[in-house]
Amino acid sequence: MSTTESLFKPFKSGPLELKNRIVMAPMTRTYSPGNIPNDLVVDYYRRRAEGGVGLIITEGTCVGHKAATGYPNVPFMSGEKALEGWKKVVDAVHAGGGKIAPQLWHVGGVRKPGVEGDTPGFSPSGMAKPGKVTGHEMTKADIQDVIEAFAQAARDAKEVGFDAVEIHGAHGYLIDQFFWSGTNERSDEYGGDLAARSRFAIELIQSVRAAVGPEFPIILRWSQWKQQDYSARLVETPEALSDFIQPLSDAGVDIFHCSTRRFWEPEFEGSDLNLAGWVRKITGKPAITVGSVGLNSDFLPEPGTQNFKNAEPASLDNLVYRMDNGEFDLVAVGRALIANPDWVNKIKADQSQDLIAYESDMLKQLI
Repeated sequence: MSTTESLFKPFKSGPLELKNRIVMAPMTRTYSPGNIPNDLVVDYYRRRAEGGVGLIITEGTCVGHKAATGYPNVPFMSGEKALEGWKKVVDAVHAGGGKIAPQLWHVGGVRKPGVEGDTPGFSPSGMAKPGKVTGHEMTKADIQDVIEAFAQAARDAKEVGFDAVEIHGAHGYLIDQFFWSGTNERSDEYGGDLAARSRFAIELIQSVRAAVGPEFPIILRWSQWKQQDYSARLVETPEALSDFIQPLSDAGVDIFHCSTRRFWEPEFEGSDLNLAGWVRKITGKPAITVGSVGLNSDFLPEPGTQNFKNAEPASLDNLVYRMDNGEFDLVAVGRALIANPDWVNKIKADQSQDLIAYESDMLKQLI
């Protein structure tokens, strides 16, 4: 009996049925010229489906709003040609035996003018990071426009044939800029304490739920850390986490994707539970853990550097122990799947000795 048996148990949440507990983490790749996923993108995701991944969450896909994107060659989840491209991806993943969800994304204030036009970054208070106003402070009309853009993207994704949608509410992008007091200094109903700063996300989730219907799975990705500040935290105690996360759950989230840089780190003093473990305990809903799974170092460089790290394969014993104890339901794997498209099949076949290391140069091509 394999020690990784728990990773390969089937999973079900509403109509979403997965053959195993392994998720491909969303990773921005910027290989979609004209914002349209092409045959290279189709093959990239197909290889991971054929390699055994249960659920693929795509790279961030920009919703149909004029300030949604902040990077060149990022795919859109709007427009006829982009949706046609995604239909090819969906069909290829399904043919390969996997399920797939798009990550719906708006970069918010980190957008730089000149990328896909000169529209400034949109954010709750015009800030990309604390204390620095560089963009456009969103009006209430802007807020409603963005909410509708997410709803339409979710509607389109369901029509194209995706199996679920993930809303990107993490890492200091737009939704997270509303959550974070460092970038939200509004004095209206969308600013103030964390409950008020969550209003935008709650209304957005409710709108997406109305767009896709009562059964279609909605995943929310969120994080404490921000690209602007790795040490940032929205909540400091389990009680504060409960006050924050329960309204998001009630708004219509089915699965929480709890982003951390290192999955093994406890979230609060006095408990070994990680962030996903706490969210699962509080909400009773499935949770995805993520953060350097299967590798011996995390991905992101320290602030002020560009030293993206290489990483060697690492033991899964701690991960499996936590899964066996019901800490979380699903495991998102990132860079290990860039290095090894068949990572899942090799783990299942007890061939981890054949896995290759992740090298940052692998990001220079789509394989």
